[in-house]
Amino acid sequence: MNLTSKHLENKLSPKTEQAGPSTPERILFRLKTRGPTSTAELGRELGMTAEAARQQVQKLVAEGLISGHQESAAPRAGRPRQNWDLTAAGHARFPDSHAQLTVQLIGSIRQLFGEQGLDKLIGQREQEMRADYQRHCAGIATLPKRLEKLAEIRSAEGYMARVEKQGKDWLLVEDHCPICAAAQSCQGFCRSELQLFREVVGDEASVTREEHLPAGGRRCVYRIVRV
Repeated sequence: MNLTSKHLENKLSPKTEQAGPSTPERILFRLKTRGPTSTAELGRELGMTAEAARQQVQKLVAEGLISGHQESAAPRAGRPRQNWDLTAAGHARFPDSHAQLTVQLIGSIRQLFGEQGLDKLIGQREQEMRADYQRHCAGIATLPKRLEKLAEIRSAEGYMARVEKQGKDWLLVEDHCPICAAAQSCQGFCRSELQLFREVVGDEASVTREEHLPAGGRRCVYRIVRV
């Protein structure tokens, strides 16, 4: 059951004749895109009774797809709230671009051509992505529209990207990393992408990474600030 935002969008569209996503799919997608939450909150958001939500959660726990942890401090008197989040197996339900093969190839390139050869590979990928991003974004005059287009491109690549406004800043949020295994094996992939984002944004704003999924974060988040 590989899950993507497009997969669920198609299933949830009123125009499609396909059956809607199953409750487990909806729970996994909710936790992937919005982070940990409680059984009661899942029930409210998905329109289920507390007991139905509890049963679905327990099934996912039994399958090893989610796990629970208590909040460090209860928001009010009483028992600390139990929140649920995806396990590594849960994250693996989302596309990983053939992670094991990718890591093996990176290792082979290092062995055969050294770090210099790997840098050339990353540079070639960066050039191809730059040409694609510039083709789609160069003619867009306003920064918010360019960011929306960038998020659209990244989502098509499997990153489940979106743009959020936060005060005077923007956040480019990527809930999934389809090349996470490659990025963990070689940080050059992430440095390359950050540079590309800065080129798309241009001189009118700065781009910094605030959360990083390959470094143990729940997602990747980039802050865009006008200068």
